[in-house]
Amino acid sequence: MANRKPKTERDIEKGYPALQFVAKLRRLADCIENGRRFRIQIAGERISIPPDAIINIEHEREGNHEEVEFQLKWGNCTE
Repeated sequence: MANRKPKTERDIEKGYPALQFVAKLRRLADCIENGRRFRIQIAGERISIPPDAIINIEHEREGNHEEVEFQLKWGNCTE
């Protein structure tokens, strides 16, 4: 088995036009509903989210700023 490079830390926010965002959400919802892996490319990196990822919704408020995040969390194996 080939050795994989450790993944570098990253924290990126990427904006999308509403129709593209809706299409991505629809694909994500279909994968979650059908127990399938979700694949997406964000800022040049391919991401593969397993069907058993933890799903949560986060709400933050600070002053006049509010934010809602739909999150998927999973661990990466480094064997």
